[in-house]
Amino acid sequence: MEKRKIIEVSSDTNIGGAGKCLIALLKNFDYGKYEIKVILPPDSLLKPEITALGIEVIEVDGIAEKSLSLGSIRALRDVFKKEKTGLVHTHGSMSARIAARQAGAKVVYTRHSVFPQPKKLTTQPGKAVNGFINNHYADGIIAVAEAAKDNLTETGVDPKLIRVILNGVKGLSPADADERQQNRLRFGITSDDDKVISIVARLEDIKGHEYFIDAADILLKNGIKAKFLIAGTGSYEPKLREKAKNMGLDGKVIFTGFIKDIENLMKITDIQVNASYGTEATSLALLEGMSIGIPAVVSDFGGNPGVIKNGENGFVVPKQNAEALATGINRLLTDEKLYRKMSEKAIDIFNTTFTAEAMTRSTEALYDELLERG
Repeated sequence: MEKRKIIEVSSDTNIGGAGKCLIALLKNFDYGKYEIKVILPPDSLLKPEITALGIEVIEVDGIAEKSLSLGSIRALRDVFKKEKTGLVHTHGSMSARIAARQAGAKVVYTRHSVFPQPKKLTTQPGKAVNGFINNHYADGIIAVAEAAKDNLTETGVDPKLIRVILNGVKGLSPADADERQQNRLRFGITSDDDKVISIVARLEDIKGHEYFIDAADILLKNGIKAKFLIAGTGSYEPKLREKAKNMGLDGKVIFTGFIKDIENLMKITDIQVNASYGTEATSLALLEGMSIGIPAVVSDFGGNPGVIKNGENGFVVPKQNAEALATGINRLLTDEKLYRKMSEKAIDIFNTTFTAEAMTRSTEALYDELLERG
């Protein structure tokens, strides 16, 4: 059987959540069935990761960090025609969707994020216009969470076009005692009594780190022995560092900066936190933690409740509420039986729902359905 020609398109220059999902797909596609190539902007950090998999990368100017670049549509269309592409799957590029439609290819795009929609897109006539454009330039739409689907439909997108395919990741392997000790020392955790509470997210205000710091302060004042690790970088970092310093939390709240090997932080984490209140779909960090039994305390925003089942593999608490975060964390730290139960459930939920293989097979099923439709 002739292989089906697919081109994946990303406009990302860095490796974020969407890029990690793309890499997970590329590692798990059935290459006996598909011929896959990837379009990226020049000098994207995704390129070495993808070429290392033996997959051809085609660089196109003008698409970097842009959904719509009118000047790049022709170049993209020429690539699709030259490659005789059957289906184009875009991860945030409207330019590629327009070019794919012009080239006669099937069009799939993934909504990787969840965020409050502006009123002009949820009310008429903006909703009708937005819906018409998005419905026209898509044969199938992947929403990575139910909340992402809701995000789309409230702006006029036809729900019949949308398929919810949950993000998936490769599971981690637990660390042995020596590896665990080395990593604890690496991140400044010298006392065996200290638990590790981690939050992994871009350091932006909408990710809720300030509530994480407030929760840390509450717990420490109540006698909890723990270190609170903030992993990542972003524009909000100076304000967060100043806040922690002013509260006297130096050495207790630890800013790790960007960590390439985030799995080593995960392997020493006892509880993970996600405090987002402005944008969140399906946190890959939460999934990686679940794969090795890390329960989480998360805000009730976006896709978080689709990953953490309240009372099963963690707690879902009201967003922008430090007291609620602290209460959830405290329950897990002080009830060993509850912690063990939620840890086991986290692994179970991950294995049945959130593996990279499950995400890829569902994505392939959508590809096949659209290509067979003709």
